[in-house]
Amino acid sequence: MTWELDEAHADFAASCRAFVDKQVRPLVDEAETTGVFPQELWKQFGAAGILGLCTPDEFGGSEGDSLAVALVSEELARAGGGIAISPLVSAYMAGTHFVRYGSDAQKQRWLAPIASGEAVAAIAVTEPGTGSDVAGITSRAKASDDGWVLDGRKMFITNAGLADVLVVGARTGEPGHRGITLFAVEKGTPGLSFSKPLKKMGWHSSDTREVVLDGVQVSREDIVGAEGRGFYQIMDGFELERIALAGMGVGHAAECLDLARRYVSEREAFGAPLSALQTIRHRIAEMEIELEAARLVTYQAAARLDAGHPEAGQSVARAKYLAAVMANRVADDAVQLFGGAGFLDESPVARHYRDVRVLRIGGGTDEIQLEIMTRGMHS
Repeated sequence: MTWELDEAHADFAASCRAFVDKQVRPLVDEAETTGVFPQELWKQFGAAGILGLCTPDEFGGSEGDSLAVALVSEELARAGGGIAISPLVSAYMAGTHFVRYGSDAQKQRWLAPIASGEAVAAIAVTEPGTGSDVAGITSRAKASDDGWVLDGRKMFITNAGLADVLVVGARTGEPGHRGITLFAVEKGTPGLSFSKPLKKMGWHSSDTREVVLDGVQVSREDIVGAEGRGFYQIMDGFELERIALAGMGVGHAAECLDLARRYVSEREAFGAPLSALQTIRHRIAEMEIELEAARLVTYQAAARLDAGHPEAGQSVARAKYLAAVMANRVADDAVQLFGGAGFLDESPVARHYRDVRVLRIGGGTDEIQLEIMTRGMHS
């Protein structure tokens, strides 16, 4: 075991980096300034195979694995978190519910368009009063003659204003874990509306909104998976989501390390480059050590998830926690090394510093990951 990527994954990572450098990076500054995701990227993502890693080949996917999702997340995040999270949510946090649980009709309707970038998906679970407590969601789905009627509010929903379809969690039964069902709600359905884009600390180029469900009528055929199984489907989906977010943490940190290395080699102080100072060189070395540790733990977690390893859930939680905390620390170190230049709004390290903070919240907070890892200690 060399703990190196095999040739197929190494080639895929290289192709992702080439694509990001050519197609994504030139668009980041304007997207961050305007707060608008570049729409032309969707079909380019699709053509590059970035959106179909979990999609069966019959629907235009490549039937890749979780490690490939970690790698594409890493490369996208190097350019910027807002542009990275938008395709990752569509393909690997929302779209995968159709891959795993969709009916034949839902698969025919959505899998190929999502994989090609012709359609965008969002996942609407989080509510104003229930973040980490997924079992406590209060949005309701009441049975009707024609199917179900959805009422409630969702908050912090990425891609909400861009989505052609939202996977919505709503309560169809008893309180708690067993009473939640997922529904596919198409754009333009009467009663479905959105707030203006929310202004965020980071991820400026991603579309994030409140979603309002006011008497939204859906059919029985719009249930994704099984009635009353939504909580368990959401929990299952969290595993890949956390791999993607851990991969993003690795990418943000890797970019910050590259920027910092270049800066301390070029910036002179006291008559010599900053890199001539031992304390600066040691700081860079510590950043690299933390980055490599998180990268290896993330790759291991992805491999374990694909292999059905009995400790895959704990590995994923460990990777998500470690990569998120590491990315925040490395980005903070990069700002420190840049000094006043790192505090300027347009500085790349400042953007990464803003973007990485949410990685300790989204997809399950630090506290949730630690709870997953320590379950059973008190029994």
